[in-house]
Amino acid sequence: MSSADLALGHSSRPEAVGRPLHYRGTLARQYVNELALVFRRKRNIAMLLILAVVPILIGTAVKLSSPRPGQGPPLIGQLTDNGLFLAFAALTICLPVFLPLAVAVVAGDSIAGEANIGTLRYLLTVPVSRTRMLIVKSLGALTYALACILLVTVVGMVFGVAIFGSHGVTLLSGDTVSFGNGLARAAGVAAYVFVDLLGLAAIALFFSTLTEVPVGAMAATVVVAIIFAVLDSVPQLGGFRSLLLTHHWLDYDELLRSTISARTLLHGMFVPACYAAIFGTLAWARTSNADVTA
Repeated sequence: MSSADLALGHSSRPEAVGRPLHYRGTLARQYVNELALVFRRKRNIAMLLILAVVPILIGTAVKLSSPRPGQGPPLIGQLTDNGLFLAFAALTICLPVFLPLAVAVVAGDSIAGEANIGTLRYLLTVPVSRTRMLIVKSLGALTYALACILLVTVVGMVFGVAIFGSHGVTLLSGDTVSFGNGLARAAGVAAYVFVDLLGLAAIALFFSTLTEVPVGAMAATVVVAIIFAVLDSVPQLGGFRSLLLTHHWLDYDELLRSTISARTLLHGMFVPACYAAIFGTLAWARTSNADVTA
């Protein structure tokens, strides 16, 4: 089922087929139709299930091994005394690979998928607002990314509290805060991770406008993320690394300290926002000038 089918409400009437997408529903309705497309695809559902399992596997492994507080990586070592930290640990593990892959698959398929099955030409010639179509596709991909982040966070918190308890949360700085304060910090971490992925989603969307092969756009996005990660691991690049999309992905650990550096967080969000603006504009320019008569 394509966006064109949903936009037309599966109507077989001749007058419905020839009407512009503008008149078939509001932006909100088109957005809901796009969400139905995204969340009904089996591969997208499978990715959500995989992400939901990650915090469960981490929590189970830590519970069975019973490490002492302070042992292992900072977030993992905090789990036995802080059930809430399971959400942070799961996000840390998912962010380098699983979350970028989920974003690449959905955003990379957004435009290229329509082109691949032949409905993009129809969508662009009915006539339709190309800007509106791009906005709807972007919102669909970003909503899926947000759902992935919230799923990991919520499952991590619930499972973590269930097996490790819900007492006071000890931060990375050693201070202890209330459980409510910990929940607020968890919401902040989830929001920061979402902003982290904005740039990558825009890159995937841009690649999606360049090809009719969704797998190509997905693969190109993953390759770009890998290149950023490799370059970020080269200390000789010095200050240039701060401009890389992946360099600030884990800076949300500032939210897990008693003294939060707003400058670090803002800079960490500014970089992906710039990537999103640049590649979002490129995607819009490509879509606006696409030749649908060829």
